[in-house]
Amino acid sequence: MNAPVSRRSGGRAARRASRAAPLSQDIRPVRAGLEGGRYKPLTDRDMQRIHETALDAMEQIGFADAPQSGIDYLTAAGAELGDDGRIRIPRALVEDSLAKACKDITLPGRDPQFDLHLNGHRVHYGTAGAAVHMVDVDGKHYRDSTLQDLHDAARITNALDNIHFLQRPMVARDVLDNREMDLNTIYACTSGTTKHIGTSFTDPSFVPDALEMLHMIAGGEDKWRERPFLSNSNCFVVPPMKFATESCEVMEACIRGGMPVLLLSAGMAGATAPSTIAGAIVQAVAECLAGIVYVNAIKPGHPAIFGTWPFGLDLRTGAMTGGSGEQALLSAGCAQMHKFYGIPGGAAAGIADSKLPDMQAGWEQMCSNVMAGLSGLNMVYEAAGMHASLLGFCHESLILGDDIIGQALRCVRGIEVDDETLALEQIKEVCLGGTGHYLGTDATLSRMQKDHVYPTFGDRTSPKEWVERDKPDLIAKAVKRKEDILAEPSAARFDPILDQRLRARFNIYLPA
Repeated sequence: MNAPVSRRSGGRAARRASRAAPLSQDIRPVRAGLEGGRYKPLTDRDMQRIHETALDAMEQIGFADAPQSGIDYLTAAGAELGDDGRIRIPRALVEDSLAKACKDITLPGRDPQFDLHLNGHRVHYGTAGAAVHMVDVDGKHYRDSTLQDLHDAARITNALDNIHFLQRPMVARDVLDNREMDLNTIYACTSGTTKHIGTSFTDPSFVPDALEMLHMIAGGEDKWRERPFLSNSNCFVVPPMKFATESCEVMEACIRGGMPVLLLSAGMAGATAPSTIAGAIVQAVAECLAGIVYVNAIKPGHPAIFGTWPFGLDLRTGAMTGGSGEQALLSAGCAQMHKFYGIPGGAAAGIADSKLPDMQAGWEQMCSNVMAGLSGLNMVYEAAGMHASLLGFCHESLILGDDIIGQALRCVRGIEVDDETLALEQIKEVCLGGTGHYLGTDATLSRMQKDHVYPTFGDRTSPKEWVERDKPDLIAKAVKRKEDILAEPSAARFDPILDQRLRARFNIYLPA
């Protein structure tokens, strides 16, 4: 007769304690860099047609408004400047540039445990955007975003397992001078998190001062260039098919300074890009391919992320629809094109059109985050905290988004099929002389952490237990978590001597 199925002592209380304890990296059910790529809305023929059409657009239409420096780089590489002032890029030049492009990018964190390795179908979720408002969940109203809000977002991000990087999600509207805003943005983010950071620059003349600050934080220019923990999010094009002159000059300065760049094309389908999903992807691909040619004409192999960010549009009203099914398809299709070229890429997902972290926000954020992850998108930008179609950012929603992304990552991880997971021996043990169920068996308990993602804030209690706990409110729990994080000193704060040096050199707005 088979021996009785053993159980872990301690019952429910022990299981709860086990779930609450921090998990070591080797048994976490989800983590940064899980392999996606199972969802493929485009066929091989579809991708080839998108590619060929993008090449036609680059050759036949070309790009307006390149700065003189860009014209010099691109024509020296083999592009053609037409009498109409547009730069046209031959197919052969695109192919040569793709051959030179960096195919395996590491975006370092200040703490190496947060390094992001971008290749294949490895998936990472993080923030992004330039929201001008903060969502006040208590008063249900919007107010101007501030530098302190940005610093607090960085601190919260540092404490969340499933938010893998911080690209500046909001504008510090209380810093009126653009140069000081750009520099204080770097300070607020780097003193709030040791994860990789992304930001933008208003003017190319601000980049040297930013690099000086980054050298100081890194401990020298050589250490910065070895591990550039901040990248430039660069809208180098103004769709449709025009270069953004100053942004291109910023990009050139960042490349010279050893800073990774995100080549960001953000057309609006139906406004600044074709209204069809395929057409919007074609234009975004053409624009980002132009960016790849540009970057590799300056410095072959420089790390550049293929940032196709086409956005959806509600054609009834002209309003952006970041939380739509169309947006989810746009980003998933773009992820496939990144793999078509073998270049690390990013796109937007997780945006809510809803104004508050409510049921609408939940379905909008989950839909595109899951599809982006399943498609193998390397960098999922704007994945948490974004409301009102990028106009508002919410700290509480960032915290709740960590739960959403945890579930999305579990979908990305997929189903492992091997001798252990097929569980024939477990079935024999339970059915032939066992208890007739799998609750509490050694096999079940041994995998309860490895296979299952448990929400931090999602409520899975029974209605009776929910009442006994005074009907806990999801937003109230997120507020409490925010207050707990911000009550502690920043884990990323600078050494006091370095902080004094930074404050002596730059006009830092955050209090010491």
